[in-house]
Amino acid sequence: MSYRLALAPDIQNRTVAGRERITLRATMDGVQRLNFSANALAIETATLDGVALAHIVEGDVLGFDLPRPLRRGQTVKLELSYHGRPTRGFAGSATTLYTNYFACDWMVCSQNKFGEKAAFSVDLRVPTGMTSLSVGSMIARRPRPDGTEIHSWKAPRPYSAYLYGFAIGQFTRVKERAGSKTLIYLSDAADTGELKRRFAGTSEAVAFLSAKAGVPLPVADYSQLLVGGDEAQEAATYSVLGTDALPTTVDDSSEDWAIVHELTHQWWGNLITCETLRDFWLNEGITTFMTAAWKEHRYGRVAYEAELNVARSRLEKAWAKGFDKPLAWDGTYPTLGIRRAIQYSKGALFMAQLRTTLGDVAFWSGLRRYTRDHAGGTVTSIDLERAMEASSGQDLHSLFAEWVFGDGLLDRHRE
Repeated sequence: MSYRLALAPDIQNRTVAGRERITLRATMDGVQRLNFSANALAIETATLDGVALAHIVEGDVLGFDLPRPLRRGQTVKLELSYHGRPTRGFAGSATTLYTNYFACDWMVCSQNKFGEKAAFSVDLRVPTGMTSLSVGSMIARRPRPDGTEIHSWKAPRPYSAYLYGFAIGQFTRVKERAGSKTLIYLSDAADTGELKRRFAGTSEAVAFLSAKAGVPLPVADYSQLLVGGDEAQEAATYSVLGTDALPTTVDDSSEDWAIVHELTHQWWGNLITCETLRDFWLNEGITTFMTAAWKEHRYGRVAYEAELNVARSRLEKAWAKGFDKPLAWDGTYPTLGIRRAIQYSKGALFMAQLRTTLGDVAFWSGLRRYTRDHAGGTVTSIDLERAMEASSGQDLHSLFAEWVFGDGLLDRHRE
C-alpha cells in the first residue's frame, strides 16, 4: 500500500488543495467498497484505474463504491483530487503552517487503522525560498515559473497514516550530528543559539534510547520543529514541540519530558506500532516509562520515582472516578484524560513493575528482543509478553493477565 500526494497548502487561509494516488492490494475476494476516514475536504474527482467513482460520507466514514468487486491479491490505483479547510490537524502562525496528528483531515487515509502501514511521499508546492519539513528526506527541489517551488519528500519506510505530516514556513534551521545520525532543529520564532540551547540534550537522549532499544535511531535525519504553545506531537521522522512544553530552566527534571517522549516514539510507536487501538498502550505506556528511565539516567533514581509518582497520581484520579480497565481494552473511555491515565500512566507503571519483577538484566534484554524482533512491523500485547518471557525464562501469564488482559478491577488496586 502506498500514498503519493501533491499538495498546495495555503498558510493564510489554512486550506489545502491536493491530488492523491493510493495504491492498494486487496487482501480478500469480493471487496466492493473502499472506506477511509471522513473529513471536511471536498472531493472533486475520484477514479479507480481510470474509471470514475462516486463517493459517499456516512458518519465518520468516507466510502467509494467500486464498479466491480476486487479479487484477492488484485492491485488498484485510487486517484483523487480535492480541496478544503481541514477542521483538525492544521496549526501555525501568520507565516507558518504545520500539521498535528490528524493526517486524515488534510488527505484521504484511515486515521485509526494503525496496522495498515504504507509508503508515503509528497510534493509540497510552497512559495520560493520557504522551508519545508515532511516525512523522511527531501529528494528534490524544483522551481516553477509562478514563483513557487516543489519540495519532494519521501518516507524511508512504510508508516501508519497518523504519523504523516508536513510543515512550511520561514524557519531558522540548525544541523548537528549524533554519531551517524543528523539532528535538525527548526523554528520561525527562535534563532540559532536558542535552538541549540533548547535541544541541547537530544544527542545524549538518542544515545541512551539507542542502547536501551538495541536498535539505532531508526531514521537518518531526525527533525524537531519548535513552535509556540504547548505542542508535543510525534510524526514519522520528526516531532513538533511547543515552547511551553520545554523546560524553562536548565536541568529541571520535573519539566524535562517532551523532547525525550516524542523522540522515544521513533522506536516505540513509529518503528514498532500497535496493530489496533486496543494495544495503544504499547505505543504510549512504553514511551511514558522510557521518559522515566531517561530521567533516571540523566538525573538519578529520585527523578525516576518522581515520574512514576506522577503516573500513579493520574491513575488514582481515574480510580477515584470509579474507572479502571486492563491495558488491552478496546472499549470507549469517558474522557481523554481517563484514557491517558490507563494507556499512558498505567502502561508506564506496568513496565516499571515488569522491571522490578524481572530485574534489570532480563527486563532490558526483553525490551531489546521485543524491539529488534518487531522493528518495522506491528505488535499486540502478547508479543511483549513473549519477548519478556524469552529473556527471563519466567512464566509471566499471571502478571500480564492482571495488568494487561484481565478484569482490571478497581477494588484490587485499593487493597
